Amino acid sequence: MAERSFASDNNAPVAPEILRAILAANEGDAVGYGHDDWTDRAVARFREHFGPETDVYLTFNGTGANVVALACLLRPWEAVLCPATAHLQTDECGAFERFNGSKVIPVPSEGGKLRPADLEPYLRAGHDEHFAQPRAISISQSTEYGNVYSADEVREICAFAHERGLLVHVDGARISNAAAALGTTPRALTVDAGVDVLTFGGTKNGLMLGEAICFFGSAANEAAPFVRKQGMQLASKMRYIAAQFEALLTDGLWLKHAAHANAMALRLHERVVAIPAIRVTRPVRCNAIFATLPRAAIERVRSKFFFYDFEPSLPEVRWMTHWATAPADVDAFADALAAACAR
Repeated sequence: MAERSFASDNNAPVAPEILRAILAANEGDAVGYGHDDWTDRAVARFREHFGPETDVYLTFNGTGANVVALACLLRPWEAVLCPATAHLQTDECGAFERFNGSKVIPVPSEGGKLRPADLEPYLRAGHDEHFAQPRAISISQSTEYGNVYSADEVREICAFAHERGLLVHVDGARISNAAAALGTTPRALTVDAGVDVLTFGGTKNGLMLGEAICFFGSAANEAAPFVRKQGMQLASKMRYIAAQFEALLTDGLWLKHAAHANAMALRLHERVVAIPAIRVTRPVRCNAIFATLPRAAIERVRSKFFFYDFEPSLPEVRWMTHWATAPADVDAFADALAAACAR
C-alpha cells in the first residue's frame, strides 16, 4: 500500500474540523431534506461570502452539482460550450447529456482556459432546428491543467456571454485553491465578475462529501428544487452535508486548507525542478504539478507513492497535494523521485 498519495485531492482524509462538525450535528433528531438549523446556517454562510441574493442548493458530489446546475439553465435542444479538457466533457461519463438531453460542445483551448476568441466560431453554427443552440458557457476554476482564470478573465468571458444572451457556469471544484493562489476571494472570481451559477467544491478541500450550487442574481431558478430532486442530489439527512459547509465557510477554513495544498505543491515544485531528469510541463498555480520523467523512474516511485499518468505517450504524470499533505510527505516523495531518476 502506498504511503501518502500524490494522485488526487479526492484521496485526502476528511479534515478534523469537518469531522467535529459532523459529530456535533449528530445529536438528536432534525427535520430532513434541508429543513433544519444546520442547513439554514450553511446557507447564511454562503450568503455572507457571495451576497444576500445567492440561492444555495447542497448536493452530494461534483458531477451531480454540475448536472443539476446546468439542467436548470438549459432546455434539451440547447448546448453548453466548455473546454475540451473540462470534467463536464471528459470525466463525467456524459452524465449531463444523458440527464438533460442537452449537448456538450467541447472547445479546444490552451491550458484548459477558454477565451472569447475560442468561443466565437462556435456561435456561428446554424440557428434552425438542425442544430443544438448554445445557451451557456462552462469554465473550470482551477482548470484541469492546474491553471487559473483571473477575475478580469472571468469578467471578459461573462461580458462576452451576456452580450450574446448566454449564461456562465463555473465548475468550482477547486475554486478555493484558485482564490488562494490569486490572493482573492471566491466571490471576486464569480458573482462580482458576472458569473450566473457556481458549483462550489467541498470534497477536494477537506469535506467527507458535498458540493454546493450557488445561483446568482437573475440566474436564480425556480426549477432548482425540483431538478435537484430529479437528479437524485437531495439529501434526506441534509444536516450532515450542511454542517460541513458551515464549518468550511467559518473563520477562513476554506482558505487555510486550500492555501496549504497550494503551498505543498510549490514546495514539491521547488524540489523536482532541481532533478535533471524531470521536466515540469505546465505552470504551477494551485495544487497540481504536471511533469515528464523516465518511465522506469515512474514505476519505481509509484510502487511506494501512488499518482496518475496524465499523458502516457510522453510520458507525462500529474502530482497533486491537498490539505493533509505534510512537508515531510513532500520531501519523502521528492527524495524518492531523485533516487529513482538517478538510477
